[in-house]
Amino acid sequence: MLLAFAVVWFGTLDYRKLIQPDEGRYAEIAREMVVSGDYVTPRLNGLKYFEKPALQYWITAGAFKTFGEHDWVARFWPGLSGFLSVLLAFFTAQRLFGPRAALLGTVAFASTLFVVLIGHINTLDMGLSFFLQLALSGMLLANRDEATARERRRWMLIVWVALAGAMLSKGLIALVLCGGTLVVYSLLARDFSPWRRLELLRGIPLFLLLVTPWFVAVSLANPEFFHFFFIHEHFERFLTKAHGRYQPAWYFFAVLLLGALPWTLMLLQGWLGAWFRERRGAFQPQRFLVVWAWVILLFFSASSSKLPSYILPMVPALAMLTGVWLARVERRALLVHMLVVVVVALVALYFAPSIVDNADAETPLEMMSAYARWATVAAYVLLAGAVGGTLLVAWRRLEAGILLLSLAGLLSLTIVIQGHENFGYSNSSYHLAQDVKPVLPPDVPFYSVGMYEQTLPYYLKRTLTLVNYRDELSFGIDQQPELWVPSFEEFRTRWIAGGDAFAVMSLSTYASFVASELPMEVVARDTRRIVVRRPQTDAAPAH
Repeated sequence: MLLAFAVVWFGTLDYRKLIQPDEGRYAEIAREMVVSGDYVTPRLNGLKYFEKPALQYWITAGAFKTFGEHDWVARFWPGLSGFLSVLLAFFTAQRLFGPRAALLGTVAFASTLFVVLIGHINTLDMGLSFFLQLALSGMLLANRDEATARERRRWMLIVWVALAGAMLSKGLIALVLCGGTLVVYSLLARDFSPWRRLELLRGIPLFLLLVTPWFVAVSLANPEFFHFFFIHEHFERFLTKAHGRYQPAWYFFAVLLLGALPWTLMLLQGWLGAWFRERRGAFQPQRFLVVWAWVILLFFSASSSKLPSYILPMVPALAMLTGVWLARVERRALLVHMLVVVVVALVALYFAPSIVDNADAETPLEMMSAYARWATVAAYVLLAGAVGGTLLVAWRRLEAGILLLSLAGLLSLTIVIQGHENFGYSNSSYHLAQDVKPVLPPDVPFYSVGMYEQTLPYYLKRTLTLVNYRDELSFGIDQQPELWVPSFEEFRTRWIAGGDAFAVMSLSTYASFVASELPMEVVARDTRRIVVRRPQTDAAPAH
């Protein structure tokens, strides 16, 4: 099972081209580290970029140097950390709840929409979730009643190492979530014993030894780093709507219901009833997992900046609780939950062809029709697994039914994700870059006009000069204003001044320049973008 899972999990990392924005952004930062040799100051499109710490950039840059700059290498760390998360969930649950609960919870975890999707996209969230899960597992195993003094000490030191990894992945959020969980659990369960086992005298120096060097080095090289990273990216992001990611308070509850598919109802059953399931022992791991999930959900629900992947770190805890519930569930109750999944699969099958209704100029009917076929196949796979699993449960083969559903869930979600390559011509600039590279001389100015396509620098293997565009690069532009062009008027002046030059822009921006008779030759285009070149003779007409 593990070998088959590994083949499916890793074998699909290279099928899709990188898409905007996250995949292109994080691949490009790592690529620029390799090119510049500067592993202290992260840069995006040649501009200082301090929104996140550097750990994943380092890992990806090391992978680029080892394996080359391929799409699967850009996804190497999310893929690996997701795979390790599955193994860690099994290891931890086996120690705490026994082999049956560990197996059932792990197969549910490995086939959950959240995990399969984010484990195959180049973002920072899976790496952060893995380190937080490692810290969670360390706390659970260090505090279990059967642990020896040596085991407690070893696992708590692992907790501090994991916290350092999480801090270097996404900042202070690791300390907030872990500390908040410990406080809330101690108060609600009236169990303060974990505080005596924190290994503060060894753990804090170990944590600082791992975390401090980069933060000191980047602050010395860039005095502006401290305020931007710690004040703007932490407190202002949480307390204000400056990042334009505001959603209502119930947003993450809805995200959880969708992201937990196809195990949503079983996961809720395992989570919401766990507080009352466990009443023995001094330390109560199920209650600790319950608190962990609630702290993450409520903390991010209170934030003014919300993205769906933020609550991913609660899923390993919920999966382990689901495994405990599945290991004890009666056949009749499980049968009801399996029938619900059958209904979900039928609904997905009914609506899959309707994807074509979302076709537009940027994602035309041909793309939507192709993706609808992939989605339909995925729905059939899930339906087959759900029906087969229901029959097995009806025949009193509960474990086999759960395993079949997990296999169908993993395969159907993998099909859905890989089918997204049908949008590659629109959501990735790979094909655009392939058309441009044969005619693009080295060191020729390349402008990005009124936009920034995150994947284009990565596929062109060069940075672009931004024109009248700031967005997330505002901080870097303020530090190095000479690297951008602030207005379309100045761009026109530079363009008309002569010399070879290229530019990428939206189709609407191109149309406005054509109307103003700016001389341009079309080099390449797709459904969203167009690349033009300054004519080699000024008399060349625009077309």
